Amino acid sequence: MPSIQRQQVAGMNIHYLFYSLDYFLDSVEKAGMRTVELWGGAPHFYMDALSYTDCTSVRRKAAARGLTIGAFTPESIIYPYNIAAPDPEQFAKSKSYFTNAVKATSELGCKLMTVNSGYGYLNETKEEAWARSADMLSHLARTAEQEGVVIAMEALRPEESQIVTTLADAKRMLDEIASPAFRLMVDTTAMGIAGETLEQWFDAAGESIVHLHFIDGNPYGHLAWGDGTFPLASMIQTLNDYGYQGLLGQEITDFRYYEHPDETDRRIMEAFEKYIGKD
Repeated sequence: MPSIQRQQVAGMNIHYLFYSLDYFLDSVEKAGMRTVELWGGAPHFYMDALSYTDCTSVRRKAAARGLTIGAFTPESIIYPYNIAAPDPEQFAKSKSYFTNAVKATSELGCKLMTVNSGYGYLNETKEEAWARSADMLSHLARTAEQEGVVIAMEALRPEESQIVTTLADAKRMLDEIASPAFRLMVDTTAMGIAGETLEQWFDAAGESIVHLHFIDGNPYGHLAWGDGTFPLASMIQTLNDYGYQGLLGQEITDFRYYEHPDETDRRIMEAFEKYIGKD
């Protein structure tokens, strides 16, 4: 029987955009989760190139509910900050923003920050955008080494970026950054869109994979489990086969979930319960 541990399931707050941070934390606790992957976006966590939310307060709120902040995910798609920003001023401010994110990760008491490769112009070559992305990620990896944090990079969909959208791209960036503080993560939506499998990722990257955005899909969607077509049981079995012990971040982004996010998280945990071993 495929199995996971309860603390591996990490609730995320993206689909709680129209609710308070306290409401999110209360909801995931009630749903039976013990870990959160904190999305670093307003109104729950404000951060810009100059400052960021008081991490001690956020950390205490989570701890008061018996929750661990297992990973920090700074917003990087809908904001002006971009790891591969093509404009020099935007690039400089983005560097300050993501440097703050690394520091915030440490102050939140977690050791993992998730990122992507960023994106460039469609009317420039992939290599031009790649160079900026690698420059930024190298800087962030050096900062992460100093802060005792590991950065995990995911692939994006082709609609979001032309830089890292496949396993091959991710492996290339991993080799290029060559830092113990820079690792990979799998987003099952991006994986499915690329026509790839968990087996392929683990065969190619192995222990370099330290995190997952483990969500259902068609393959598009970033859906709650049960709303897509991904085979949950066999995917968990694959994680078992490869000895994966990291978090399973529930990055739910479809707007259908934004009105009743707490109900969504309850359904997610119901889908996982049969695979969760005894506490």
